[in-house]
Amino acid sequence: MSLRLIVLFISLFMATPAALAVPPIQKATLSNGSTVLLMEAHNVPMLSMSLVLPAGSAFDAKGKEGTATMLAGMLTDHTAMHDNIAWADMLDQDAIQLAASASYDTLTLSLTVLKDALNPGLDAFSEVLKQPGWNQQRFTIMKQDTLAAAQKEKEEPGVQAAQAAAETLFGDHPYGHRPAGTMQSLAGLTLNDVKDLFGRQIKPQGAVLAVSGDITLAELLPLLEAKLDGWQGKPAQTLAGIAQPEVTAAKSVDVQMPTSQTMVHMTRLGVARSDAGFFPVFVLNHMLGGGGFGSRLMEEVREKRGLVYGVYSYFSPLAVPGPFVISLQTRADQAEQAETVVRSVLAELAAGKITSAQLKASKENLVGSFAQRMDSNRERVGLISMIGIYGLPLDYLSVWTERVAAVTLDAVRTQASRFLKPESWSRVRVGSKLD
Repeated sequence: MSLRLIVLFISLFMATPAALAVPPIQKATLSNGSTVLLMEAHNVPMLSMSLVLPAGSAFDAKGKEGTATMLAGMLTDHTAMHDNIAWADMLDQDAIQLAASASYDTLTLSLTVLKDALNPGLDAFSEVLKQPGWNQQRFTIMKQDTLAAAQKEKEEPGVQAAQAAAETLFGDHPYGHRPAGTMQSLAGLTLNDVKDLFGRQIKPQGAVLAVSGDITLAELLPLLEAKLDGWQGKPAQTLAGIAQPEVTAAKSVDVQMPTSQTMVHMTRLGVARSDAGFFPVFVLNHMLGGGGFGSRLMEEVREKRGLVYGVYSYFSPLAVPGPFVISLQTRADQAEQAETVVRSVLAELAAGKITSAQLKASKENLVGSFAQRMDSNRERVGLISMIGIYGLPLDYLSVWTERVAAVTLDAVRTQASRFLKPESWSRVRVGSKLD
């Protein structure tokens, strides 16, 4: 491992400030149309940045599910100028941490680098965007690896439950498949499919480049203009073009697998990122199952009855309403009882059985843990890029704790009635001998 890489790793662990004070997010627009959002952090001489584009799995062509994930892999494997071995050596030489990933809405290209290696880091960043490599042999190898991983995932109850839940909830909607794709869709992918998605969606207009670290806007903008010169264009589609998912009747789906445990996924439509009820829903989910051992589901399903090792809930706010999920795993002979208890908890909360003390405890826990969401440049750019791509206010982080603290009991009860009625939740079970 190079000395520079060792220093980078040490810096990552030293990046937590003694006391959290949220610096302002500064905004600028490059000449190519990209939005730049910067949060200065001068305590460590390093930077992280994330370029977020509307090129996630929602933009996969029909029958080509998994394209965005394959594109993310190809972009950081090699370029037109460097094969995969030379590319890896070049990045390692300056401890350049370069990665890409695809989610439902977006494809993200990320860079973390020491400040004195910013120039070579940005050179690599721009090379990915302006001179991507489309080596057929590398694509074939990566496709084989992806198919092998997908085959292995067929043995994972959690993966099968997540895929079945997505299909049950969203059907033919673009969110109706996992970003990784399926065995069938991956088998049919070609290099041209990946190149087509790049050509359609990897464009600067509408893209958001979030940056956090030891740099000022006056230093950053000239560098970006120079490095990204020549990268032009507008994406064929934007997040605004993603259709609203249809609300459908709750369903029950069983997936047979030879397992001793039964995985239970319960799901329904949640909120979009822009939903006015986001903060009350956020607090409500913490009370329901997002708050670990302090949550209602953990108390009722595990602590009182010992039916599971763990049970949790989460919701994914996307460009349009994403999934709201409750997940647990238990013995096959206890699955029905566990689901009954979960639905009982949902019914109680939907009926407004929430006390002021419970609300106060949840809000205090969330406010107290906020610093952990901001304790590194990488985490900050994740939040900043989310603000940019979904068009949230630039003061979103600085007033976050105030917004949580301001959530009222009436607001939480309203959202509980809106989302937690048990009859609105579909259920997927994965296991053996399901009746």
